[in-house]
Amino acid sequence: MSHRINLSFLFKVSLKLAAIYFFSMQSLVIHADTPPSEPPSDWVSISSTFEEVPYPYPVHYLPVKNFGNDLRLAYMDVPASGKANGQTAIIFHGMNYAGLGYEPTIKALSEAGFRVIVPDRIGYGRSSKPDMPYNLHVFCSNAKALLDHLKIDKVEVIGHSMGGMVASRFAMTYQETTNHVVMVNQIGMSDQRQSRPWQDIEDVYQRVLGTSYQSILQNHQRYYPEWKNEYLYWVKLQYGQTLNSEWPKLAKIRAWQTQILYFDPVVYDWQHIKSKALVIGGAIDRLSRDYAGEARKVAESLQNAELVLFDGVGHNPHFQIPKKYHKELIRFLRSDPNEPADQAWRKNLKFL
Repeated sequence: MSHRINLSFLFKVSLKLAAIYFFSMQSLVIHADTPPSEPPSDWVSISSTFEEVPYPYPVHYLPVKNFGNDLRLAYMDVPASGKANGQTAIIFHGMNYAGLGYEPTIKALSEAGFRVIVPDRIGYGRSSKPDMPYNLHVFCSNAKALLDHLKIDKVEVIGHSMGGMVASRFAMTYQETTNHVVMVNQIGMSDQRQSRPWQDIEDVYQRVLGTSYQSILQNHQRYYPEWKNEYLYWVKLQYGQTLNSEWPKLAKIRAWQTQILYFDPVVYDWQHIKSKALVIGGAIDRLSRDYAGEARKVAESLQNAELVLFDGVGHNPHFQIPKKYHKELIRFLRSDPNEPADQAWRKNLKFL
C-alpha cells in the first residue's frame, strides 16, 4: 500500500515540477526578445522628413541657410511641467536617431523644471535633407541661431553619441552661452585619421546604398548588452527610409554624415572648453574598444569635468536605465556652473 502511495506522491511531484519547468520556459521565450531575422511584413516606407512619424511634443520650424540652401530646422520646445527652475537644456541627438529618440530625457528634465529644446539637425528627422558637405560647425551655428530666435542666452548642453561631438564643438565655440555641457556615450573620442586612410565620399556612398534590415539591426544590437524588442521601433524607422524612393539621396546624405568622424574630429576641442562638464555613459559601450578608458581621457582633457560611468550599461543609458541616468544628469545640471566639478573620480573611479 505504501509503495502505491509513494508512486502517487512521486507522480504528483513530477507533474508539479513539469508545470514549473513549462511555465519557466514560457517565461524565457516571452522575455528572450530575439529580433526577427527578416523585417516584419507590415513595415512600410518612411518619408524623408518623418511626416507620418508621431513626435512626443509639437514640432516647430526655423528657416536657416546652409551652403546657399534655404532649409527648415525642425525642433521641439518643451516647457517645464514641474516647477520651473529658470534653466533651459538643449539636447543634441545621435547619428541613428532624431530628437524624438530622447522622449525619456525630455520628460525627466521637464518634470524637474527645465525648459527643453530638441532640434532635429539638418539632414535628420523632420528637418530638411540637402545633399551638402556636413560638418559640426553647421550643426552648431544652426543651434545657436535657434537659441537666438528663442531669445535664450544661457543653456545646458546635452549631447548623446554623435550629439556628444556636437555638444563638444558647441561648448568650445559658444563659451558664453554654455552653462554646463554633458557628453553621453560620445563617439569620436579619438582622431580616426591616425588609424585609417581617407575614403572618397563616392566609395562611402556606394557602401551606404547597400544598407539592409540586417545591417541596421546589428548596429542597434551593439547598443545594448541585452536586446529588447521595444528597441525594434528605431530599426523600423531607419529601415523604412531605405524603402523610400528618395533613398539614393538619403544614402548620400548619410555618407556625408558618417564621414564627420573623419573630417571633423573634436579631440582638440576639449582642452578649450571652460564650461563645467560631465562625461557620462554606459561602461560597456560596444561602439568603443574601451569606452571607460577613453571617457576618462576625455574628462582629463577638459578643464573642469566630472566622470560618471554605469556598470553593465551600454550605449543608450536613457533607454536602458532611465531613472538612474536621469538622476545623475539632473543632479549635475542643478550644480553651480561656477563651482569646480567633483574630482573624486581621478583617485577612485566608481561604476554606479
